Amino acid sequence: MTQSEFSEDDLRWMGRALELAEHAASLDEVPVGAVLVRDGAIIGEGWNAPISTHDASHHAEIAAIRHACHQVQNYRLPNTTLYVTLEPCTMCFGALIHARIARVVYAAKEPRAGVLESQLQLPDASFYNHRLDVRGGLCADESAVLLQQFFQARRSSKSASSH
Repeated sequence: MTQSEFSEDDLRWMGRALELAEHAASLDEVPVGAVLVRDGAIIGEGWNAPISTHDASHHAEIAAIRHACHQVQNYRLPNTTLYVTLEPCTMCFGALIHARIARVVYAAKEPRAGVLESQLQLPDASFYNHRLDVRGGLCADESAVLLQQFFQARRSSKSASSH
């Protein structure tokens, strides 16, 4: 999708997700941020933190869902939109389905492990009892730059420390 196919609200919420991705990078975590919105308000947000939390499941999407579930005191989150800076993986897709998230807007594609469109196209599978509305590409360049800078810096520090 092109930027013009998204609303001003979509752009604002993705902007917040990008801020959270920058926060993750500041913690030496892969820069991914997520915001969960219902009725024009944030009900949950999170960032990648599997390294610092010693928790392989601590992806931005999972953190945002956990935060929102706690906020609304329900494990189901109907009528919500998740804004995330990187196309979700298999684990996160499962959480989106179980939480009954209505819509997912993501920034950059994840060509290796993205399952919304890049690899498995899981939202198109007929065996799920819930359907997600998926929109990709909002602020894709900004997210991709954050990720590229993070991994370039990581490679540079590893090569510097090996000399």
